[in-house]
Amino acid sequence: MVVEIREDSVSALDEYARIPIAFEVREVFDVAARGDGLGGFVLTRRRLAVSYVKDYDAIEGESPAQWAQHFDVSNWEFLAAHAEGRRVGGAALAFDTEGIDMFEGRGHELAVLWDIRVAPEARGRGVGSALFRAAEARAAARGCRQLKIETQNINVPACSFYARQGCEPGAFNRFAYPQFRDEIQLFWYKEFSRGDDAATG
Repeated sequence: MVVEIREDSVSALDEYARIPIAFEVREVFDVAARGDGLGGFVLTRRRLAVSYVKDYDAIEGESPAQWAQHFDVSNWEFLAAHAEGRRVGGAALAFDTEGIDMFEGRGHELAVLWDIRVAPEARGRGVGSALFRAAEARAAARGCRQLKIETQNINVPACSFYARQGCEPGAFNRFAYPQFRDEIQLFWYKEFSRGDDAATG
C-alpha cells in the first residue's frame, strides 16, 4: 500500500473522527515493578478467557470531534494518511498545551503523540508506521527532544507497535482511570537523536 501523509487542520476533526479507534482486547499486559521499583517495570502478556471490544471514542468527551471544546488545540498539529484515494488514518501531536499535565513542565522539549489511528481495513499495512515517522519529524522540526505517548495495558497491539517504533516504556499508573479499574496507564517515550534533528532541519 502506498501511503501519503498530509498536513491536516482542526477544521477536519469531524472527518478525522470517522476513522474508528476501536479494537478487540484478546490479551492484556500484566504490569510489575522490577526489583525495588527503581529499575523500571516488566510487561507480561496474559490471554483473556473472553475477548471484548474497547472504543475510547465512545467515552464522553474523548472523540476527536470534541477535542477543541476541551483543549486549546491552536498549538497542535494534525496529520492525515491517504491511500488508494481515501483517508485511512490520522495522528494528532500536542505541543506545550496549558492544562495537560503530560508535558511534565517541559513542553518546549517534549511533544505528545495525542492520538494515532488507522482504519481497520488498512491496519498492518504500514499506515501507522508512516504516521509515526511523520509525527517524529514534525516534533523534531519544532525542536523537541522527546516524544511521549499514553496507552493502556489492555492495548497490547498499540504497546507492541510503539516498541517496534523504538519507544521505551517509562512509567505506569494503576490508578489513572477510576472508571476503568482493570486498566493501567502506560507512558512510552521516544528519544530523538541528533541525526533526527539534522534530517528535519
